[in-house]
Amino acid sequence: MVPGVAMVTAATFLAQVGEIDRFASSRQLVGYLGLDPRVRQSGNGAAFTGRISKEGAALVRHVMVEAAHAAIRSPGPLRAFYERVRSRRGHAIAIVASARKMVSLFWYLLRRGEDYRHSIALVTQKKLRKVELMAGAPRRRGGGGRCEGPNRDERRAIDRDRAQAAAEEYRRFVAERQGRTGMEERNLANQTSSRT
Repeated sequence: MVPGVAMVTAATFLAQVGEIDRFASSRQLVGYLGLDPRVRQSGNGAAFTGRISKEGAALVRHVMVEAAHAAIRSPGPLRAFYERVRSRRGHAIAIVASARKMVSLFWYLLRRGEDYRHSIALVTQKKLRKVELMAGAPRRRGGGGRCEGPNRDERRAIDRDRAQAAAEEYRRFVAERQGRTGMEERNLANQTSSRT
């Protein structure tokens, strides 16, 4: 499960979106929910992006922003993304950008029928058990014997290490991508200057 997403978030999102196949791209879904930035342009002049369009259901936008607030509290790629945007644009814009990133992530996960790769196992088990109890599953009584394998604190440490490794992987990916983009721009500038 994606960090920050619980029963209310998932139910609200799925109730508003319906069949995910209606949207050909994640960009269409983001626009449908009103989390896309408005673009202002006049004639051939430069385009300016501003606040989000706020088209679509306000409840889903609110729930996604609240989910983004919860997601950035746990280590992982979403938190690393938030920190990267916050360092350039501030907290408010970074939270909305994180909500938009989560919507895009949902689109990919639902279209491909995959689970979130960087989920935290202990938290996921807890969320699934809560859903089972809400659906009427019987409560478990007694602790029984000691389970084999790592205890709860060890599992929590393992999950935290995995999430931090995923965040570092994301940071490396962004650094490599930005380095490649910067190199391509320098090469293009060098080619242009050598022609003149």
